[in-house]
Amino acid sequence: MLMNGTADFELARALRSPDGAPLASLFSFISGLYFRGKVVYSQRFGRTRDGLPSAHVLTAGGGLCLLDERITLDRLERWARVKIHENNPHFTAPLSRHASELLATHDAATRFVLLGSVATSKYTEPLLEVFGDRLLIPKDFVGLGDMSRGSLLLRAVREDEELTYARLANAAG
Repeated sequence: MLMNGTADFELARALRSPDGAPLASLFSFISGLYFRGKVVYSQRFGRTRDGLPSAHVLTAGGGLCLLDERITLDRLERWARVKIHENNPHFTAPLSRHASELLATHDAATRFVLLGSVATSKYTEPLLEVFGDRLLIPKDFVGLGDMSRGSLLLRAVREDEELTYARLANAAG
């Protein structure tokens, strides 16, 4: 519906425009509750030591992008053609490159928190290779489905209480 050339709602028009639409809006539209939970949680708790927002979205073929990055229809269509798999270099190369850049530009006390699925290695393996023990997940994510994780994130924001994290390397096995 979002990518339909005749769609006339604001987000679809923005996506087709030369400036594109904000990534957070696009993914929230596509993924519903779960991604909205990620967005509001990362906006509330994902900050640098200077208090600046610092949240990135893992994309197919685009690596890690900022929430407010503008995405065009052409770029979204290219991402849609990339198979998300830990053995696909079209997926992992940009992800690893951006993760390495983040690691290099942040001090040793910086936490890297994955708010995505930890049940599959397609996301965790490339990120663990770069961040190692500095890659964290919310402890309560283990064993939860997408909608439950989204609800958990929204509840944490509403209660203004950041979740407790565990090292992904320990939680994953």
